[in-house]
Amino acid sequence: MFKLIFFLIHGIQPLLIPICFVVAWTVIILVVLSLCAAARDSLTIAKQMHQIPCTGCQFFTDNYRLKCTVRPSIANTEEAINCSDYQPKTNPYLY
Repeated sequence: MFKLIFFLIHGIQPLLIPICFVVAWTVIILVVLSLCAAARDSLTIAKQMHQIPCTGCQFFTDNYRLKCTVRPSIANTEEAINCSDYQPKTNPYLY
């Protein structure tokens, strides 16, 4: 019984270092790939959000209760990117 346990411990021990090395580097590579994918997705979403023209529209109120007086249901959403009622602010100090 003890000879079997002794053999298992000393027989597996030389294999543990390479196995742990490979597992550790695999985990590190997976974490880096996951962070790169998250950064790429964040940039894609940020580019799309910067296309929303609501803050430059004269109908945008900058009030959290009523964001847009013409189309409040789509204000500051992706649907507002091609809004047909968009009118650029002529003088931002008047609004």
